[in-house]
Formats: sequence, C-alpha cells, structure tokens
Amino acid sequence: MAAESVGTRERLILAAQEELIRGHGHIEMQAVARRAQLSVGLAYHHFGSKAGLIAAVVERFYRLLDDAAFGGAKMVSESWAEREKERISAYVAFHYEHPFAPLVIGALSRAPEVLDVEIAFTSRQLAAGARMLKAAQRDGIVPENIDPHLTIALMIGGIRQALIGALTSERRPDRKKLANAIWDFMAGALHLKRAPGAGARKARLLPNSRNRRPI
Repeated sequence: MAAESVGTRERLILAAQEELIRGHGHIEMQAVARRAQLSVGLAYHHFGSKAGLIAAVVERFYRLLDDAAFGGAKMVSESWAEREKERISAYVAFHYEHPFAPLVIGALSRAPEVLDVEIAFTSRQLAAGARMLKAAQRDGIVPENIDPHLTIALMIGGIRQALIGALTSERRPDRKKLANAIWDFMAGALHLKRAPGAGARKARLLPNSRNRRPI
C-alpha cells in the first residue's frame, strides 16, 4: 500500500512538471490528473491544493539538484579547488539537462506557491556555503579577511543570474565555457592563490577533506 502511494504521488508530480512546462508555469489540477491517468481527487488528497502540488514539483527539482551537485554528490578530485570546480560543472550540467530548470530558476521562482521552498533551499545553500568557506579559511586555501557569509551570498546570486541568462537566451552558451566562466568568477572572488608558473586558469591545488559540505 505504501509503495503504491509513493508511486501515485510521483506520477502526479511528474505529470504536474510536464503541465507546468507546457503551460509556462501554469497548471490545472484536472489536466494534471488526466496526464497522470489518475483521479483529480487523488491529486487533492496527496497535495491539498494546486499550490501544494506546484511546491512539491519544485521541491523534487531541488532534491535532484542536491544529489547531483551538493550534499548527495561524490566529487572525485583530490584538491579543494578542483572539487569545487567539478561541483560547478555538475551544477551547470544539471540545469542544462533538466527541462524544468528554466522555469524553476526563472518565472516560477517568484511565484507565491513556491516561496517557502525557495527560501528553504537558498537558506541551506547559504549556510552550507559559509561553512565550506570557513573550513577553507582554516586550511589556508581562502584568505581569512573574506567574509564567508557575504561572499557566499554574492556568489550564489551571481551564479543564479548567469544561469537565468543562459537558460532563457535564444542560443545557450556552451555549457563547459559557462561552467569555466563561473569558476573563474568564484576563484577571483575567493582570491585563490596561483601556483608558480601555472596558467591563469589553474588555481593552486591544496588538500582538503572530501567530505566538506558544498556550496
């Protein structure tokens, strides 16, 4: 019974996601139920309202993003700098590949139905990112005079705006070039030291724990 309930909920969420994409951020519960081949009563039973269903779709998106680039991600690089660069690549790739991404970081992010979900996700990002920067400062990777809370807020805001511009443009910029540009922005904001004789794009690679909580 429990497995059946989870399956029903997931079907409704996926159907709602498709309807949101089709409707440019707008859905009707009847249309969602038809797409999921379920009764509209089940949709109300699981989510309470259209607003609750939309919030669940966005929450699922952020849960998948967390698995791809943040808490659930497994970065393989040995150094802190290379792992964070790897994380940025995964973050950009997820948004480029997920069909719901342009809506969720664009117009839908301002919808009252998802305000609580947006605030919760951003708060987690800010708190985890500040902890990550403090740890990097203790390890001597990031200068001590940088305010971790202010810096992470500026970086998260800047990265989000870059993605909005990329995902909503008529011709998306190359994914790898965008990820590299974002990393260059981050490396500059963090004043990462350069290794002697290294190219301008290569920050010094310093060891750090692989289990750091990501941005």
